[in-house]
Amino acid sequence: YGIIYNKKIVNEYAKKSYAVIKSADDITGYDVLKKVVEDMNQHKDDLGIQAAFATPGLESSDTYRFAAHMTRPPIFFEYRDNNTTFMKEIKGTYLDNYKDLFDLEMNNSPTERTMLGSKNYEDCTSEFALGDVAFYPNGVWAYSQIKDNEVADEDLGMLPYWMGVDGEEDYGPSTVYEATWGINKNASKADQQASLDFIKWMVTSDKGKEIMSKDMGFAVPFTTFGDDDQPDNPLVKAAKSWEDKGKKYMRSVDVPDQNWQNGIANALLEYAQGTGEWDGVKSAIVDGWKSEWAASEKSQGMLPEQTDFTW
Repeated sequence: YGIIYNKKIVNEYAKKSYAVIKSADDITGYDVLKKVVEDMNQHKDDLGIQAAFATPGLESSDTYRFAAHMTRPPIFFEYRDNNTTFMKEIKGTYLDNYKDLFDLEMNNSPTERTMLGSKNYEDCTSEFALGDVAFYPNGVWAYSQIKDNEVADEDLGMLPYWMGVDGEEDYGPSTVYEATWGINKNASKADQQASLDFIKWMVTSDKGKEIMSKDMGFAVPFTTFGDDDQPDNPLVKAAKSWEDKGKKYMRSVDVPDQNWQNGIANALLEYAQGTGEWDGVKSAIVDGWKSEWAASEKSQGMLPEQTDFTW
């Protein structure tokens, strides 16, 4: 996942006399992105768009983009600084960078900040799919909602989640490996084997691979998928293109649970509406991280593996 963008809109903007770039390829970091977004928003009527960024919706169906996904880069880089892959407590070293990106989205979207709580996932995706905005933070799975609308496949690109963190230029889009399969040890042996057989079928059989890659359009990082089995999803190709440029993927870090995400979403909504301060968001992330991991350790008796930072 990263910041999906409409190449056609950005390149049309780049032709304008007032543009701060000559092409979409000139967006090479957060500073340039910020200048482009603010300038595009200032000239939105001339460009025929509603805003530069899609609405950062804070209705429950859309908050994962900010609570589960956008929180990960600043934590990733805090892990980097501490040479570790997990910490029970974080300081929130790069949360000001998170704020910069969220503010950039919020202040350059079609929706007043006081109304963000009314915008759901479908609303925000539609803004991009209909060509009304140029930028939309989300993942490759969003293609199924974007395709067959107003954005041509060849006009879909993806930028990393740039926030202005030192060293982020070494990384491309983020990867998500947060969900795992579990087999219930108390289920019958037959059901356990049936589950394992199904998982194997999904990634080895012709039909299973077709469903995952072609029908669903998922990225398929499995050794059983050859070149001909790859998805016809331009966002997957856009994300992979960063690897071709020599960039590393920003690996997803484990986050505590849904309670942690809900706390962040609630604090963001209060901040957007003006009924809360940014410190409330920082507290939800940092203090919530500590309390939720402590609760997880108590209930499950374990925490994510902690090794040296080798990403």
